[in-house]
This record gives sequence, C-alpha cells and structure tokens, in this order.
Amino acid sequence: MKTSDNAFTQWIFPLLFIGCSGWAIWHGATYIMAFGGYTDALAARYREIIFLDYLALIGIPIFFVLGTLTVKRAPMEIEDYTSTDRIAMFVGRVTMLLVALLVGVMMWEVVLRYVFERPTLWANELSLWMAGFVFILSGFYAMQQRSHIRIFLLYDMLPRNLQRTCDCISTFLIITFAFFLIYGGFGEAKAKFLRWETFGTIFDPPIPSTLKPLVLLVVSLVAAQSLLNLINDWNKEPEVHTAADDIDKDEIERLKKSVGEK
Repeated sequence: MKTSDNAFTQWIFPLLFIGCSGWAIWHGATYIMAFGGYTDALAARYREIIFLDYLALIGIPIFFVLGTLTVKRAPMEIEDYTSTDRIAMFVGRVTMLLVALLVGVMMWEVVLRYVFERPTLWANELSLWMAGFVFILSGFYAMQQRSHIRIFLLYDMLPRNLQRTCDCISTFLIITFAFFLIYGGFGEAKAKFLRWETFGTIFDPPIPSTLKPLVLLVVSLVAAQSLLNLINDWNKEPEVHTAADDIDKDEIERLKKSVGEK
C-alpha cells in the first residue's frame, strides 16, 4: 500500500501543478490586467477574474512544494542528491508528463484528421507550445542528473585536482553565459510578457510571452544547479568512464526476455 501511495504522489502532484499552471498561463492576460497592467492587446483577451483564477494561482506554489517534498528517486536516476536537487527532480516529473500529454494531443489530432476528417485548429500550435516547454525544462533536469553531453577523453587522464579545476572553469562559463543571456534578454522578455504577445494564428496561443521568460528562468536555474553540482561533487572520488557506460543492462535483460532468451 505504501508503494502504491508513493507511486500516486509521483504523478498526481506534477499533474495538478501542470493543470494549475496551464489555467494560469492561458488566462495570463486576465491576471496582468487584474493586477494593474493594460494594453490594447490585453484588453482584447481580457475577462473578469473569477474564483477559479485565484484557485489556480494559489495551487501552483502549493503543488510545487508538495511535489518537491514527495518526489522519489527513480532507479535510473543518480543516487546522491540533496534536498535542493528535489526541485530539478520534480521539474523532471513535470516534463515527463508534458511529453505524455503532448503525445496525447498529437494522437487526438491524427484520429480527428484521418478518421473523422475533422482536423482541429489548435493541435499543431499546442503541440509546438508544449514541445517548447519540454525542451526548455528538460535542460534543468539534465543538469541535475549530469546527463548532458560531456567529453571525458582528456578529463579522465587528469589528476583529481586538475579535474576540479576543469569543473570550476566549466561552472564559471555556464554562470557567465547565464548572466549575459539574462542581462541581454530581460528587457525583451519583460515586454513580451507584459503585452502578452501571442502567436498570431487562429488558435493564437501566447507562445512568445511565455517561452521567452521561461528561457531566462530556466537558464538561471541551470546555472544555480551547475554550482550546486560542483559543491556536491567536490569531494567525490574520480569516475572512470568507459564504453560500457553507454550500455543499459536493464534494457538488455528486457530484450533477452522479449526474445525468450534466458
């Protein structure tokens, strides 16, 4: 029963977080105008703020905190993680569910288009929008899992002290890149957000006004996570990387079972 409860919390809090965030994002113009912003573009999408809008806004931090506190390490994830790493792990769960929802949207469009010959006007833009969220958020999770692309050929040949020096240099470069990206892009991201810039199609989702600020937010989180990784890995013994690291033993066992090999 305990395992079942844990499995339930692993997807219910990310799903509730996605639901509240989706509601808040879609009605972003309402929130901006309700809290003092105004442009003609906002006025065209404005409606009176209602109880559900406040409920979704309150639910975002609540489900984020609950999801972060209850997230559990999956077998394929790194074993050593801190309480701060739970943020990236929860974001990873949200990203995984977004992938599943994205596939659902695409399949729904395929069925309507080729079975009922009634294609939608929103599936293409919604898929593009969700894919943007997946692409951006997955970078934060990949940094926490140390699963981004790294070249170890020279790194493994160095003594541990020089490896730490290389880690410091790479972390410094990541933080520097994040600083200048935020410095150069903050004004444009703020302007797009405050005027709630949309995609300009019939469905007209607010893709520019959401993804541009999200890029800056996630880049800052990636920089902070890279610094946290440096601190957490400082006293670890050096790892030896070989070609065998790319082999998934569990996947091989599943393939053997599927073909009937013992």
